[in-house]
Amino acid sequence: MKRYFIHTFGCQMNVNDSLRMSEALSKMSYVPTPEPENADLIILNTCSIREKAEDKMLSALGRYRAVKASRGAILGVGGCVAQQEKDKLLKKVPYLDFVFGPDNIAKLPEVISRVQDARERVVETAFVDSEEYVFPRADAETSRGKVTEFVTVMKGCDNVCSFCVVPHTRGREVSRAFPEVLLEVADLARVGLREVTLIGQNVNSYQGGISFAQLLLRTAEVPGIERVRFTTSHPHDLSDELIEAFRTQPKIAPHFHLPVQCGSDRILKMMRRDYTVVQYLERLEKLRAARPGIAITTDIIVGFPGETEEEFEMTLQLTEQVRYDNQFSFVYSPRPKTGAALREKDWGPVPHEVKVARLERLQKVQRRISGEYTQAQVGLDVEVMVEGRSRYDATKRFGRTPENRTVNFDGDAPAGSFVTVHIERATPNQLQGKQVAVLKEPTVAPLPVELTVPLHVPAEA
Repeated sequence: MKRYFIHTFGCQMNVNDSLRMSEALSKMSYVPTPEPENADLIILNTCSIREKAEDKMLSALGRYRAVKASRGAILGVGGCVAQQEKDKLLKKVPYLDFVFGPDNIAKLPEVISRVQDARERVVETAFVDSEEYVFPRADAETSRGKVTEFVTVMKGCDNVCSFCVVPHTRGREVSRAFPEVLLEVADLARVGLREVTLIGQNVNSYQGGISFAQLLLRTAEVPGIERVRFTTSHPHDLSDELIEAFRTQPKIAPHFHLPVQCGSDRILKMMRRDYTVVQYLERLEKLRAARPGIAITTDIIVGFPGETEEEFEMTLQLTEQVRYDNQFSFVYSPRPKTGAALREKDWGPVPHEVKVARLERLQKVQRRISGEYTQAQVGLDVEVMVEGRSRYDATKRFGRTPENRTVNFDGDAPAGSFVTVHIERATPNQLQGKQVAVLKEPTVAPLPVELTVPLHVPAEA
């Protein structure tokens, strides 16, 4: 049997896309290998959100060139850099066999066949029209044995923030019909999954026949599903209805990733973010009132063009005020075709060393706050969904709390169990402890075939 290796860069959407690629390859009699040196097919699934994304891809391709030379392996590039660069990649990398964009995962078998049989170098990067787009669907059987899985509910973004390349690499927003989402979740639950994460570039702008809040509530009602998560969100889509869903449905996990990007209203306006800091805080206050103890995480860009020291201090103050559980912070880097990249010289680029120094200051503050949150858990008993063995110590188990905090612990409960763990130690990034009780055993698959969640559109929708 032929073997494949997928090198995934970037976000959860890319991780999900790689899973769908794997399923397509398994139907072609390919099997995965953890070692690229043993692969007959190597795919780089790329991300173009951060600086030097193309350089990282080219560096990896250089390493895999030796595998192509020694084994005759096929080399392909997918994802956002592929969509961004298109046929230019084939000119830049003469030993590259094919390039395909995120909309063309379903064509992967056809692309590989053309490379193998017709000896073509192939480019498939056309966006699929909204009316014709077919969302990649998780194959439940390949998820058997897992505890948690991603489910795509929409793709693309219509916001066109001045720093973001997503509209150019993922296209306009397209939402998946809600019956398809619920049927996929039900299929996953039948093979034992306990948690699903609904994903999309701008997930809570979902328009698949019902509101996103209604989709969350329906998903939580699928038999066997115990936790529902989602990512990523835009503050202007944090509606009262969505906040109310957090209040009424405990299976919606108490964790919300709500990117703020900056603490300065002037910079937010330049970023084309259509909210002020005050409006962001008002939404957040309502959410925390509806779900006390909810963990809030965020994204922050440091050193956006024109950012002054005073405006950076506003971001530090916002971090202290909100007290995020965690944040993903990065220095600004210009992305192709974006408004900020085109106007950076006019707005005033921030020197790289200043951006790095500011980022280090911000991350130091966040590490302290994250550590205070985790230290407050020491001595408490927390609920953990067991996902398997710890990556750091095979004798321990690994799982997450409802707030999405990582826990490594001594215990013997199988994956899919819900257990109580007594927390004994903590770092800013994880909790450690020991299992003291089993709350729920894994589900017994298969669950009843009938889907009990109603699929009709309510009259008020």
